[in-house]
Amino acid sequence: MAAAQLTTDALAEKHRSTLDQALDTIRTRAYWSPHPEHPKAYGENGSLDAAAGLDAYKALLDTRFELDQPGTDGWTGGEISPYGPALGVEYPHADIDVLLPAMRAGMGAWREAGPEARALVCIEILARISARTHEFAHAVMHTSGQAFMMAFQAGGPHAQDRGLEAVAYAYAEQTRTPGGAAQWSKPQGKRDPLELTKEFTPVARGIALMIGCNTFPTWNGYPGLFASLATGNPVLVKPHPRAVLPLALTVRVAREVLAEAGFDPNLVALAVERPGEGIAKTLAVRPEIRIIDYTGSTAFGDWLEANARQAQVYTEKAGVNTVVVDSTDDYKGMLSNLAFSLSLYSGQMCTTPQNLLIPRDGITTDAGTKSYDEVVADLAAAMGGLLGDDARANALLGALVNPDVKARLEAAAGLGEVALASREVANPDFPGAVVRTPVIVKLDGSKPDADAAYFSECFGPVSFAVSVDSTADALELLRRTVREKGAMTVGAYTTSADTERAVEEVCLEESAQLSLNLTGGVYVNQTAAFSDFHGSGGNPAANAALCDAAFVANRFRVVEVRRQA
Repeated sequence: MAAAQLTTDALAEKHRSTLDQALDTIRTRAYWSPHPEHPKAYGENGSLDAAAGLDAYKALLDTRFELDQPGTDGWTGGEISPYGPALGVEYPHADIDVLLPAMRAGMGAWREAGPEARALVCIEILARISARTHEFAHAVMHTSGQAFMMAFQAGGPHAQDRGLEAVAYAYAEQTRTPGGAAQWSKPQGKRDPLELTKEFTPVARGIALMIGCNTFPTWNGYPGLFASLATGNPVLVKPHPRAVLPLALTVRVAREVLAEAGFDPNLVALAVERPGEGIAKTLAVRPEIRIIDYTGSTAFGDWLEANARQAQVYTEKAGVNTVVVDSTDDYKGMLSNLAFSLSLYSGQMCTTPQNLLIPRDGITTDAGTKSYDEVVADLAAAMGGLLGDDARANALLGALVNPDVKARLEAAAGLGEVALASREVANPDFPGAVVRTPVIVKLDGSKPDADAAYFSECFGPVSFAVSVDSTADALELLRRTVREKGAMTVGAYTTSADTERAVEEVCLEESAQLSLNLTGGVYVNQTAAFSDFHGSGGNPAANAALCDAAFVANRFRVVEVRRQA
């Protein structure tokens, strides 16, 4: 291994204050981010501005993405942007029997470096990714279908925040037990005391497998990646085959930083599958794989939990997100907030509301009593106004990420009375993009059963306005939905203190994250790193939360060595 160019002292001088601020913020839950959200904040101190970032992205297209990692036995690719163009990038295909042993080789030195050095190296990786946010934004946009500004923010600073948050939690958990030598002395009365010297070392579980998702490759991928790396585990990144480039760039940056800091770059590696190869299942049950992070379908998440018994498995799966509409003192603000929440990224977020539970006799508002039909019609009008201009619609909706989403959208219109029909939106910059506005379907929830259309996730721009007999019935349906199907988010609108307490009690008992009476610029499907928990780990939608102590603490174990003093 070459001599380190990044010394621990240099990394500490550069990043220790960032780590300290992150540690403080996860305690206070206040707002903080070291990663600028505005595109114009980049272009100085070595970061790429908008033009340089676009040029860097374009330079990646139609090339071979070299990584110089062991076990490369060929090349593979095939990503096609949801906006139409083929990326033309080829990635190294790995012989896993060669790559996995190579990844383990650097574990000893990485363990001996200790929690602080590992955290500082991780923060340096994030800092270099941050400097290339414009480049990453285009990579996220053209693999996920997010509109550029969302790809820039969610795929850039917000994802980087989630990675840093995981590093902070990892450091905090590893340093709960004293580092170095602890002296132990037990008095023995008139005899000499019993004396031992004890050393406690955080020891990694082994290789971590991070299985990426198509819609949010960095935002969903970074927490697990950095939680595992910061706790001493090598990380094998297996991207979704339609969203390889953002994570391949991440792996390249991580390997560069590790090498410069004097560590084995093979502590982070990439596993890209050939078309139809399906390597996730094969990798998941390898004995070398001791941690798995996964975001995606319930079916595969359940399979991982049942079959990858040798690994600690963290999953984020499907859920049925629900909003209870009881009453409001800001009817216009409620409609505006819901319209934005249902439209953002064409509903292709695991946090987007799907079911709106509305009493059939209507709700009380500051604009008078509104019937169920009026609420639904007014919401449809608000969404129609929000998305009526094609330029604004494109900036908010992005593109449908895959044909399955389009098929679900088209099928939804046959499930009930359509309150808001979906329409096609042309994108003049990308004529090949599939852009559709959301559909709202009216359904009767008075007799819920397991086959009801609204009782399963319909991922994409589909919302169900479900009529219920009363708010009490809405709460019972909410409880059953979260308990049986899970939910990443729950929302509620009410002016009643009793109803607010009742909704809160359901969410506390069923472990669902709740947002109450949002009418401004904060939306139910957005969460802030260092402050908000993404998922709870307590209902079927996910067995982990991003990010809490439980998300990092079982990625390592503390091994004790006792010596006679």
